[in-house]
Amino acid sequence: MRISFLMLAMSAILLSCSGKKPADLVVHNAHIYTVDENFSTAEALAVKDGRILASGTNKEILDGYEGAEVIDAGGKFLYPGFIDAHCHFYAYGLGLQTVNLVGTDSWSAILDSLKSFAVRYPEGWLVGRGWDQNDWQAKEFPTNDELNKLFPDRPVILSRIDGHAAIANNKALALAGVKAGDKMTGGEVEVKNGVATGLLIDNAVDRVAAVIPAPGADQVRSALLSAEANCFAVGLTTVDDCGLDYTNVEFIDSLQKKGDLQMRVYAMLSDAKRNYDYILPKGPIKTERLTVRGFKVYADGALGSRGACLLKPYSDKPGHYGFLLSDREHFDSVAALLAPTDFQMCTHAIGDSGNRTVLNIYAKYLKGKNDKRWRIEHAQVVDPADFSLFGNFNIVPSVQPTHATSDMYWAGERLGKEREKTAYAYNDLLKQNNWIALGTDFPVEDISPFKTFYAAVVRKDSKGYPAEGYQVENSLSRENTLKGMTIWAAQSNFEEKEKGSIEKGKLADFILLDQDLMKVAPDSILSTRVLRTVLGGKSVFVR
Repeated sequence: MRISFLMLAMSAILLSCSGKKPADLVVHNAHIYTVDENFSTAEALAVKDGRILASGTNKEILDGYEGAEVIDAGGKFLYPGFIDAHCHFYAYGLGLQTVNLVGTDSWSAILDSLKSFAVRYPEGWLVGRGWDQNDWQAKEFPTNDELNKLFPDRPVILSRIDGHAAIANNKALALAGVKAGDKMTGGEVEVKNGVATGLLIDNAVDRVAAVIPAPGADQVRSALLSAEANCFAVGLTTVDDCGLDYTNVEFIDSLQKKGDLQMRVYAMLSDAKRNYDYILPKGPIKTERLTVRGFKVYADGALGSRGACLLKPYSDKPGHYGFLLSDREHFDSVAALLAPTDFQMCTHAIGDSGNRTVLNIYAKYLKGKNDKRWRIEHAQVVDPADFSLFGNFNIVPSVQPTHATSDMYWAGERLGKEREKTAYAYNDLLKQNNWIALGTDFPVEDISPFKTFYAAVVRKDSKGYPAEGYQVENSLSRENTLKGMTIWAAQSNFEEKEKGSIEKGKLADFILLDQDLMKVAPDSILSTRVLRTVLGGKSVFVR
């Protein structure tokens, strides 16, 4: 012990003589985008106790700080850690343990995947997600006839890519008590010739999902750690998990406090009485890794499953407007409940009618300019008359650019060309408050932030389609896109004073990339790789 004390004393003396301040980490020889107020650049930075001490030139940092760990970045490109302003982290983790149907090109391909999975896992429910009939040659919704033949005694439910529709076999319907003729607000059980086809829309999906046995603690822990590893590998250091039960949040908190889960999570609680009862008396929850100060509310469904609520009928389904998932009075009651508190109301709204309904209710309670930062999640189809409501009431548009490049193949069919012009209008939304929050909505879309960046800036999908870009008048600049994935995403969470930029005193969450997103050729954006992800000054991923 005496020798150790003497060594520490000698180290302190040497540092004092050198004039250098101690740091836990020094990174130099980097091209750093600080994303500060001036969007300035730097060459090096120093970290201590998980926070940024300083950034500056190589000489300033190397002469001024002695790092216990020193990283030569080799001239590569350093950015604040990416923040996904809208995703489903918890569900994504659990989804890694189910049948992955993303990219399947036919109903028969789905059945083949399901049969293979059933051989490997012969007991319990068969759960899958990710199919999209718009990717098939025959773009019609399936029925459950084949599922009933293959699995007459084993319940099956397969969710569409957006989570707003699912196909279930008769065994699953029976266990949930769902049958032909059932009526419900905000949901539909499809019936043909008096028989339920197994297709469920929105709240009908929840009826079946509610009877699936809950996963055990060990399974959830494994799922979240897998999700975390995938997030760190693509440069995500904070995720906004949209729509959790308070018990899910408590479990995440317990894993973070044990040191098992390192990911920073901004959690929105689901719109349910038990969640309001749990947290409103306490107020927002804030730790270094967890923030809980929002509620996720669903106004309507998705455009792909024709559940989005439109002001005029669907162009490809005359007489069908979609629907609100609850009556207007419910949304008004939530706004009235949250308005006197510090909690954000964060509402999923896809269709122009869904958006108008929510925007007008927000306006009623926000009463003009404010800093409540209530959010509209997706804001996909907005009537031209309603854009100004975002700016007049400081309502935050939280959007996911890859939705535009996924939906563009069929959005015109659903909306018609005129209405499509004000869909996925990210630049028009940006102009309202001069900032916008960006996310992926994973696992609905791919987890990659580089696809978000590419879709926002270039307005093409990963195949480079369309050649001229999709509605490029609503593309975002590279600088605004990066801000939307960092400092503006933090701002949408009331976290801009602690993360989202490389500035003194902020959390040392940053990433090192092999390419410069600000300058690389557009067609090379998607090939960008994360070389290192640092969270609180510690490397959590190294390629």
